Amino acid sequence: MRIRARRAAEGHENHGNDEARESRPGRAGRAATAGAASGIRRAASRLRGWGGVSAMAVACATTAAVALLPLAHATPDTGRPAVHRPASMAAAPAAPWALTDTCQDPEASLRPSDVDGATIARIKAAGKLVAGVDQNSFRWGYRNQTAEGSRLDGFDIDLVKAIAKDILGDENAVIYRAIPTSQRIPALQEGRVDIVVRTMTINCKRLEDVAFSTAYFEAGQQVLAPKGSPITGYDPSLKDRRICFAAGSTAEAALKAQSYGSVPVTVANQLDCLVRLQLGEVDGIITDNALAAGQAAQDPSVQLVGSPFTREFYGVAMNKDASDLVRRVNKVLENYRAGGGDSPWMKAYLKHLQPVLPGVTAPPAPKYRDG
Repeated sequence: MRIRARRAAEGHENHGNDEARESRPGRAGRAATAGAASGIRRAASRLRGWGGVSAMAVACATTAAVALLPLAHATPDTGRPAVHRPASMAAAPAAPWALTDTCQDPEASLRPSDVDGATIARIKAAGKLVAGVDQNSFRWGYRNQTAEGSRLDGFDIDLVKAIAKDILGDENAVIYRAIPTSQRIPALQEGRVDIVVRTMTINCKRLEDVAFSTAYFEAGQQVLAPKGSPITGYDPSLKDRRICFAAGSTAEAALKAQSYGSVPVTVANQLDCLVRLQLGEVDGIITDNALAAGQAAQDPSVQLVGSPFTREFYGVAMNKDASDLVRRVNKVLENYRAGGGDSPWMKAYLKHLQPVLPGVTAPPAPKYRDG
């Protein structure tokens, strides 16, 4: 099926009294963005793919130039087991930059509590939880076209709703703001969002700038390449190949530490890499295999190659000064994981991720630190 270009304006509108400022490029920037989007639209009809690629591929062409985009509300949706990882992830080695990480046990977070503090009080006074999310990551945070219209959907979106339900008593009391990978930390530091739930890996470097909840999913970096490509994984087959990754991502850190002679291509949003791969502008992508599995499901002409070369954990990111919110989110996650196969976490996994990332039988067990 050929991709048909569509406008993605519904993902870029303001909702209610959301007064977030968008980053507005200058005249030259706008012209360059328009030119790039026009080129993608002209080429889109020649590309192969299915599922949500058609809408999201065009959306990412415009979001790449925007620092922060408010989204409309999504339409409402009506004991600890051991962690079992897919076999392909079980033997993932340590990250190649692990020796530069000096913090101890980065996945350990503050102990859970439902006591209100200053941050929780502010969110309750506002009546809305402001969440930084993605709208282009299939199965995680994406625009789902249904008979009732377009809505935000995905595993990360379900978690945002659970947090809003606990704090505000209403899972739809959320202002969603789409943010590119490179803006996740600045959006928190500048107070543009309360939380970021956007497949964000917990690591020591990021802990210098933001706080994290306990881990809610385990993933690993892996290579995505066209079927029949000479690229065999994160290895010397990358030499002289144009490899795409998102700015500020774990993949960027990996390639800085060990590039295997590849030619780096940086984009603002991770999905932009899939568009470039389809256009023949890059030879491969490095990203979380949890994200790449969704992309391979959207476009059957690409596949994951090699094995995951890191072991990573996603967490909810928050401002470093919002310790009460960190504890509250950890309390939400305690309840979200509880119930084994009937837990909200497992139901969300089966609904969103199992079709593209099978073999996960339980969430990561939480780790806590003193204090």
